[in-house]
Amino acid sequence: MDNFMFWNPTKLIFGKGQLGQLKNQLAPFGSKVLLVYGGGSIKRNGLYDSVLTILKDNDKEVFELAGVEPNPRLTTVQKGVDICKKEKIDFLLAVGGGSVIDCTKAISLGAKYDGDPWDIVTRKTTATDSIPFGTVLTLAATGSEMNAGSVITNWETNEKYGWGSPLAFPVFSILDPENTYSVPKDQTVYGIVDMMSHVLEHYFHLEEHTEFQDYMCESLLKTVIEFGPKLVNDLENYEYRSTILYCGTMALNGIVNMGYQGDWATHNIEHAVSAVYDIPHGGGLAILFPNWMQHSLSIKPARFKQLAVRVFGVDPEGKTDEEAGLEGIEKLRAYWNSIGAPSRLADYDIDDSKLGLMVDRAMARGDFGRFNVLKAEDVEAIYKASL
Repeated sequence: MDNFMFWNPTKLIFGKGQLGQLKNQLAPFGSKVLLVYGGGSIKRNGLYDSVLTILKDNDKEVFELAGVEPNPRLTTVQKGVDICKKEKIDFLLAVGGGSVIDCTKAISLGAKYDGDPWDIVTRKTTATDSIPFGTVLTLAATGSEMNAGSVITNWETNEKYGWGSPLAFPVFSILDPENTYSVPKDQTVYGIVDMMSHVLEHYFHLEEHTEFQDYMCESLLKTVIEFGPKLVNDLENYEYRSTILYCGTMALNGIVNMGYQGDWATHNIEHAVSAVYDIPHGGGLAILFPNWMQHSLSIKPARFKQLAVRVFGVDPEGKTDEEAGLEGIEKLRAYWNSIGAPSRLADYDIDDSKLGLMVDRAMARGDFGRFNVLKAEDVEAIYKASL
């Protein structure tokens, strides 16, 4: 295991009725609040009215940025930055899923920067200040509610990049599983795939002696595998929603990967696809991850065998590491398909007509991946296997 320092300043407030904590959490901050949200589901389920009442009852002057996209766009970030600068916003409140939170993070830092916020996303500059923000989570998926990462899309240039900053941690995040009841089946499935993919990105690394971290990752995956189908078939079950919601946070808040860095190539590959075609992130991951795994199996077959045996119950008797690992990959693919995730890019009407553009976008920052370093020809091979 590598040397490490762990720091996560986000206050996690979890459970039924915890929106009532919002008043106390807002108290240390100024009166001008920018409320950031997505396509309007929070208005249909009543959460918008509840949040707005709390804000106004506590003498907050509320400004709004609605319509954050599932793959949040730079143009929307810029709208939020403009509001913050014009109105001298004191605090940002993201009410929604990971996309809303990711957008809010970019606004938070961009509002304190004199240039284009895309400079921060593309790492041309390092942010030095931010507007504090909190979140009220409505979707179990990205873990953005308790980490410092974000993904932003520049639709005009078909670029989509992940980025992060120590200034991008939420001050607090309120997670009430009941606020996820209105998430439809397909988005619930995409969230399950996304959180599992985060764990798998962690899992494939080259460090030695990470036994405890391995067991944490495996336990998290097994929990999602057990409760995912139950939730998909009972979308308003509080216990199922709470279990999956907590798993999504734990998958990407830094706890299960202390002491090593995972691969993260598959996320980069998917970002290039959704930058060109604007498909759901979780759907893209369900298609691409098993094909990345097959492409990378020879790097460390024992790692794939361990996952297959411990998580998917593969019997290793009489099988090589590669054979056991491949069986595990197929079980992962079958599980995702069984809960309704797609299996081919063709499911989104994607063919090879823009294959070169996707490869180009994926390779924008050069070779990538820590477990298996990918070059352009590797990315192209994974895309072709996914068509």
